[in-house]
Amino acid sequence: MADGARSSHPDVQYQLDRLTMRSPGRDVLGLERIEVLLQRLGNPHHNLPPVFHVAGTNGKGSTCAFLRAAIEASGLKAHVYTSPHLVRFNERIRVAGALIDDDMLAAILAEVNDVADDLAASFFEVTTAAAFLAFSRVSADACIIEVGLGGRLDATNVIPAPAICGIAHLGLDHEAFLLSDEPDNPDIPSAPLPRIAYEKSGIAKSGVPLVTQKYTADMQLEIAKQAMRNGAMMVDRGEGWDAGIYENKLHYRDSKGRLTLPMPGLAGDFQADNAALAIAMLRHQDAIRITDAALSAAMGWVKWPARLQKLGNGPVTITIPDADFWLDGGHNPLAGEVLAAHFSTLPDASLHLIIAMLSNKDPAAIIRPLLPKLASVTALPVPGHDSHTGERFSSYLAKTSIPFTRAETIADAVEALSKHGPNTILIAGSLYLAGEVLAANEQEPE
Repeated sequence: MADGARSSHPDVQYQLDRLTMRSPGRDVLGLERIEVLLQRLGNPHHNLPPVFHVAGTNGKGSTCAFLRAAIEASGLKAHVYTSPHLVRFNERIRVAGALIDDDMLAAILAEVNDVADDLAASFFEVTTAAAFLAFSRVSADACIIEVGLGGRLDATNVIPAPAICGIAHLGLDHEAFLLSDEPDNPDIPSAPLPRIAYEKSGIAKSGVPLVTQKYTADMQLEIAKQAMRNGAMMVDRGEGWDAGIYENKLHYRDSKGRLTLPMPGLAGDFQADNAALAIAMLRHQDAIRITDAALSAAMGWVKWPARLQKLGNGPVTITIPDADFWLDGGHNPLAGEVLAAHFSTLPDASLHLIIAMLSNKDPAAIIRPLLPKLASVTALPVPGHDSHTGERFSSYLAKTSIPFTRAETIADAVEALSKHGPNTILIAGSLYLAGEVLAANEQEPE
């Protein structure tokens, strides 16, 4: 599926258009193209500050946000590469603490586009090379890199010697790409979840700590085997480190000692797991020094938009002034479970869901866990992308008594809900939709 972008800066838009026109318009796995591209650029990925490399199905972006918050709370500067963006492409590339400015972005994209014309490189491969090029030219103390898709064959997996690697929570997502056949590779497991674990743990590097969460036994086994093949040092949750919530505090422990920290400022108890993974990564590397005080401060400093974000006052929310508006870009079964847990204390049939999903996602992933809480469902298209029609949602809800409607825009959907009065409203199912909502509500990420 195409991963395009828009910019109000004409030079940036020209380069994004060049990239979109040449890109195959879909996810492409493999390291051959990115390696050639980086070689043509002088191998900028060999000239980065200490790299924190993060994979996972859910939570890897939040983990990166916690890493950044802790590093900056220590008075250090971090480059950050994440995807996708919500409103502006610049959100993907944070240079020494600030979103890349338009002039630098245009120049960097032009430089990469100029040497990529004959490679059939994907949108993500070119933007990854652009990020590495930008990072190599500006001084910083650390570099946080989020895996785009999978891990083993992801374009970010060319970093030769990261300071540390981490794997967030794992589950099914992007199955069409990550579960494709490789008949000549006897190490690849056949079952879906172990295969996901195998792909994600492909970021493991020789002599580098690999920090992990808790997984099922068969997934844990594949990660351990992958770490052994690659010579990585396993630091798994429950053995190398652990954490838990008690009396509204995050309690963390490892061989270096114990920490008692405030709960994260991000909504949802699951964010404590992502914060704990970031803490474990920071405490099991020796490239930079992070103080305990900085870890504590990071819990309140962290920001990660469109992940169970409570929307503030703006043009969208003002339509129903006393309603609680929540925004989440999750689109897979793990995300659905997280949403259900977060809204579990609501009365039944009290949550109004506004949903849009790409056509390669399953609406049941979000709707099924929320069914008891739903008062209504409103379906939207995903602007500029192939997305499910209203029929797909209505057919899924046909055996329920939950009211279903369709709308063309978020403004139309909220206006239709205004007759219900103050309520809890969840907007979910797509990060692309989340970006549209943040822009419409004048809450663009900074």
